[in-house]
Amino acid sequence: MSGNTTGVVFRVTTWGESHGEAVGAAVDGCPPGIALAAEAIQRDLDRRKPGEGALDSSRREEDRVEILSGVFEGRTTGTPIALIIRNRDAASAAYDDLKDVFRPGHGDFTYWKKYGRRDHRGGGRASGRETAARVAAGAIARRVIAPAGITVAAFTRALGGIVAKGDPPGDADRNRLRCPDDAAAVRMERRLAGAKRQGDTLGGVAEICIHGCPPGLGEPVFDKLDADLARALMGIGTVKGVEIGAGFAAAAMKGSRCNDPIGPAGFASNHAGGVLAGISSGEAIVLRAACKPIPSIGRAQETVDVRGNPATVDVRGRHDVCVIPRILPVCEAMVCLVLADHLLRQKAIRP
Repeated sequence: MSGNTTGVVFRVTTWGESHGEAVGAAVDGCPPGIALAAEAIQRDLDRRKPGEGALDSSRREEDRVEILSGVFEGRTTGTPIALIIRNRDAASAAYDDLKDVFRPGHGDFTYWKKYGRRDHRGGGRASGRETAARVAAGAIARRVIAPAGITVAAFTRALGGIVAKGDPPGDADRNRLRCPDDAAAVRMERRLAGAKRQGDTLGGVAEICIHGCPPGLGEPVFDKLDADLARALMGIGTVKGVEIGAGFAAAAMKGSRCNDPIGPAGFASNHAGGVLAGISSGEAIVLRAACKPIPSIGRAQETVDVRGNPATVDVRGRHDVCVIPRILPVCEAMVCLVLADHLLRQKAIRP
């Protein structure tokens, strides 16, 4: 009922708030015998943590993960894995003025309507800080799917209206934005700097590519693989839309073009994005997630207070100019969680 847990076999529950003592995750259903050390999780967390670039939030968090249970002598035991990431650099005083007003674009208003109270410090559980726990859990899921030959990588397809050309980069880290188009990356950086000077923020599109996924993953009706992947990505606070394969462009195609011909060597094209009838086809799975601009902007905004009176809010605190590139490991993590769950479910059908 609470909506803090995802998965059927590989189950993950996250907990914690932005300015609480810590955030973390409990991972249940992970098979025993998988090699797992904190360093393997840390690599993904380091890609997500704040304070790494001039246009990122100035909040300095080490994001050091601790494994509290479920691992013995460097391997998973099959019992629940508890992960904790302590908050070291919370600055709650910056949010004191927001206690009784709702920030436009944030979850302040809806949390208030749902629970009748809210943690106003940095957005509480609605903060992007919660995604650190998802990335930690996703790193474990990545270890689950790796023996099957499945890889997951995200990169920047668009930012601030600038669209990158080209295929996913083999050396994605060659620029800070993990963008396959170096020329576009330069323009994106300039647009980010301009938005910061204006006290504004930008949105973008993350593209996630799954390679090596075997055919047969996903259920035929309610738990379709593409539906679960879309649900997982839409569960990230900043994501407002998801498309798979040709996506919305398929609506303008004729069937003769949209269909992917099949021959002895496999599929001649991949407009389906690697999923047919909710089940993986063995082709690359391609997803795109549209991310809205960060709502904390350096401009006065009209709102109301908790009594419904008109008010003006100036959002202080430490914030990014754009969720990209820090959202990329979060997208990867959510995709890995879904794939690990469906891989384990498929093994129950066809070991």
